[in-house]
Parts: sequence; C-alpha cells; structure tokens
Amino acid sequence: MKFVLTIGNTETAKIDGISAAGANPDLMVHTPSADAEILTYGEPVETPVVPVSPTGCPTPAVISRAVRECLEFETVVVDAGAASQTSAPSVEMPGPAGNDVREEVAVPEAEAKFESARAYGQALPDDEIVVAETIPGGTTTALGVLTALGERTDVSSSLPENPLELKRDVVSEALDASGLEPGDAAGDPLEAVAAAGDPVLTTVAGLTVGALESGTEVTLGGGTQMSAAAALVRHYGVTESFSQFTTSFIAADESSDVQELAADLDLDLTATDPEFAETDHPAMDAYVRGEAKEGVGMGGALGLAAESDVEMAAVRERVVAVYDRLLADVPEEHPAAEHAGTAAE
Repeated sequence: MKFVLTIGNTETAKIDGISAAGANPDLMVHTPSADAEILTYGEPVETPVVPVSPTGCPTPAVISRAVRECLEFETVVVDAGAASQTSAPSVEMPGPAGNDVREEVAVPEAEAKFESARAYGQALPDDEIVVAETIPGGTTTALGVLTALGERTDVSSSLPENPLELKRDVVSEALDASGLEPGDAAGDPLEAVAAAGDPVLTTVAGLTVGALESGTEVTLGGGTQMSAAAALVRHYGVTESFSQFTTSFIAADESSDVQELAADLDLDLTATDPEFAETDHPAMDAYVRGEAKEGVGMGGALGLAAESDVEMAAVRERVVAVYDRLLADVPEEHPAAEHAGTAAE
C-alpha cells in the first residue's frame, strides 16, 4: 500500500477569511511544502514554518505522520503546483500553482496536469493506494467544482465557523468570470476544474482515474475536497468502485455534505474517530473544538490504523511525541512558539 500526498497552492487562499491553514497569509504559502516534509521526515527541513492555524491548531500532518510512525507505510509526494519548494522527494506535474478562482482561468494547463497525473496513476505498481491532499483554500475550490458540476454544494472548513456564504460569493464570482452557470460543466470535469478548481483537485482526479484504469484499489483520504475530486472522476465517466476515508470531525460537521456526496457518488465512506477528547493536549484540543477537521490525509491515515487494529490510544501517544518534537526547537518569533511550552503541561 502506498500513501500518495498531493500538494499545491491556489491564490484563492489569500482571500480574507477563507482558510485557517497557516498562521497568516505570508506563511500559508509554505503549508503544503511543510506538510510534505513533516509526513516524509517527521519535521520541516527546507520550509521555514511549522504550519499552525492563527489559534495554534497544528497541521493535520502531525496526525498523519504519527500514524505513519505506527504503521511504517510508504509515502510519495506529488507536486501538483506548489508555490514554495519542498525538500521531500516528489513527482512534479506540469503547470504552475492555481490562480484565484475569480479569474477567468483558475487552473492553468489543467488538461496537461490531469493527463500527466493519469499516466502516473496508470504506472503505479501498487495494488492499493490512499490519495491525500494539502492545499490552503481547498474547500472553496471544492465548492467551485461541485457547483460547476451541478452536485451538492455544502463543503467543510478548517475554521470552527464555516464561512459558507463567503465561499458561495467567491464561487459565484468565479463562475461569472468563466461564463458558467451552476451545473453547466456537468459531464465535463476538465472545464469545471479549470474554471473553478485548483491544481490539487485536477491532479487527484487524474491520478485516481489512471490508477483505477490499471486495476489499482483507490481510497481517497480526506473530506469534502476529496468528495469534489470523486465528483470529477465520476463526471469523467469512471464507474469502477473506489472509497473514501475521512475523520469523525468531518462526518459530524453539519455544514458539510460529505455523507450525502458519498452516497450520490457511489463511494464507500468510512469515518474514523481518533477519540481526541480522551487526551488533554494542544495537539488534539483544537480538533475537539472544531478546527482543522481534516487534511494531509488525516482521515486516510486514521482509517489505515483502524484497519490494522492499531489502538487509537497508541495513535494519540504518537501524536503527542510528533507534536513535542516539532515544536521543541521553534524560535521565539515563530507563530507556533507560544504553544510550544504547553505540550508538557
């Protein structure tokens, strides 16, 4: 089994109030690259940041890395269009990072990106893959894709209070800029993602199509962003079975349609509860309060742990170890520094 993390950026993330996937907009651009390094090495190597939200919620990469240390699964990073370089070994897709969806074209070279990812998916030698993502602003672009395709349009958020109205306003502007009405791109996933999506959605969809074509078993690890990717796959005409692993935080989010979308798209959805409320620790407390919820394949990793009969208590213990290691040496000026001393309290 291989865990495939797809990284990328979209200028959409810079819209005020859209995302909490970074302490501030200047640091948010580094989040995907840092997530790739944390998953791969256990800590950032080249990127200058440990991703935290403005309130100090650590990146879900902490949880995915913790599960990887428990299970020792193989990982690969696919660079769908990251705005900052990562030192994690990666497979690069053509084309740049994503534009603001309110521009006429949200994903430059969308077809080339999709087809390259499809070819990579076809070439993977693995019998089974879990596909994950990290891209700030990704739930807004997911909403854009679902709207363009004519699917359900309630998506989750990294914020405790989901700014759905703001996202809908942004998506409305995006479709206007591309000359589309809701549902106009049904049956044309490349038009939908080029107009209102992001490079990660484009790549995840292409990779999934290619892997399924070659007989590989595919599980999408994530929330409503992966629902949008699944919708792209279905609108491409793929009927083969594939599944989705997510977290209990997403499944319980009344502002999202993850369970309904899974049913619509004929996905076998599994939501895993890491029982974070059982441990009082800053690495997990923010998730209990409703922050982050998903990302970096957190739901996929937790699902793998559950399938392997790894106790969630062991996962939580490892999460604390990864968190403490990450924040042990952060400089005082780092946005995470104020939370570094709380791990041992």
